[in-house]
Amino acid sequence: MKIVLDRVAKGARNAALPPASASFQTGEVTLARAETEQRPTVLGLIASGRMRPDSGTVTIDGSTDYSAMRKRIALIDAPDVCEPAADVTVAGIVAEELMFAGRASNPVAVNRALSTLGVSEWARSAIATVLPTVRIGLLAELALLRPGVEGLVITSPDRHGGDPNEWWELARRLAARDLAILIVAGDASAAAIAATTLVARLDDANTLRAAGPDASDDEPEPEPEIHATAFAEDTV
Repeated sequence: MKIVLDRVAKGARNAALPPASASFQTGEVTLARAETEQRPTVLGLIASGRMRPDSGTVTIDGSTDYSAMRKRIALIDAPDVCEPAADVTVAGIVAEELMFAGRASNPVAVNRALSTLGVSEWARSAIATVLPTVRIGLLAELALLRPGVEGLVITSPDRHGGDPNEWWELARRLAARDLAILIVAGDASAAAIAATTLVARLDDANTLRAAGPDASDDEPEPEPEIHATAFAEDTV
């Protein structure tokens, strides 16, 4: 599955979202940069097929099919759209998502799911108090219980604080399960992830040089590329 956003924009004079381009596909993680309170959510809605841009194009596997996008791509934790209420407990969220996925949502089923997802210790905690990476991982795994979901659009995970490299690594593990992952986050997170990725690559290269040419015939696995939306000049 491959989704391509080509210079999508929204709102009068592109106020809600200036022209942006990005793509994400199965087995990869893409980081799309979007600043301000509103724009990450707007971009997430467009990338998941839940909002049509006022200009630009959106395709899934080469075709414009918003219905297919909505079925195959889950929108995760978008502010003011699908983020859980701050005071709802983790157990309550699990019960609700099990119901949405067409599964049993009784207390036994909820406890079993909590255990399977490794979040039993957080069961009675309000979602607002859960560690950022635990929150994102939980909401992602619950969305993947829905039939037909092949991709995730994770919106503004950096607003919860913490180290962006932690949720980036989580996204990499999700992508390795043959999922298409788009993360919409701010410039600071993009810079932090890029810096860490560069340092890791340099360390790998230095290790190989120190080991010598006969150390291994295998090339190290490349780090996933960080793609960023290229916004045109804001005319607001």
